[in-house]
Amino acid sequence: MDELEKIRTYVAIGDSFTEGLNDPYPGEDDRFRGWADRLAEHLAGYSPGLRYANLAVRGKLVRQIVDDQVPRAVELRPDLVTFCAGGNDMIRPGADPDALAVVFDDAVRRLRATGSRVVLFTGFDTRGLRSGSRIRGKAATYNMHLRAIADRRGCSVVDLWSLRIFNDPRAWYEDRLHLSPEGHRRMALFVAGVVGVPVRDDWREPWPPLDPADWLTSRREDLHWARAYLLPWIGRRATGRSSGDGRGPKRPTPTEPRAPETAS
Repeated sequence: MDELEKIRTYVAIGDSFTEGLNDPYPGEDDRFRGWADRLAEHLAGYSPGLRYANLAVRGKLVRQIVDDQVPRAVELRPDLVTFCAGGNDMIRPGADPDALAVVFDDAVRRLRATGSRVVLFTGFDTRGLRSGSRIRGKAATYNMHLRAIADRRGCSVVDLWSLRIFNDPRAWYEDRLHLSPEGHRRMALFVAGVVGVPVRDDWREPWPPLDPADWLTSRREDLHWARAYLLPWIGRRATGRSSGDGRGPKRPTPTEPRAPETAS
């Protein structure tokens, strides 16, 4: 507990995963909560006066996160940093996990030089994703680099690759790319365990039984997904646009996180 009390400032950096997409605050469809906000709420229970900033912006690549977010995080000199980046790079053709790891490692070096505790994340295993086999090899290579960086720099690791509980479709939003509110809740509990924050609930709690969808329902869901999410994504790639263009971080300045009772 003494170590948790020493965490006065927590900064989260990354992309849409850390921004918290598709986990809106109750009654605020345009303001996302996400696992990092939830983690800050858990942490605040053991570190009174905690200040929390979330610099993550959807759609950002590793180089953009390192150039835009890491300097601000270094400036804030937080006691705890969570750093997840690379997912958007991996799904792009031609991504080089070896080159990305060099950029990532230098960013971690700079963060650790401030005295911050840094928590890194591997990527999810893409085997269960549609077309996931296409990028699984380079994603695994990138993960190996991240684990080596964590060992070399003295960082904790949140190993997403091994999380089988997240294979359930209810852990994911209908876009099949971002976590659902329940997925974010469980992720916050998992990361809390890595950080050492005591929590009451268990992220490994079995999912309730789920009746499998029939063939026609599945095809309708596939068609909706392609129209609503896949085609717009292809359109952005073709025109060099990103979902994060023109967006700033949702919490650029460290402030107290919301109390859990007001953000259930």
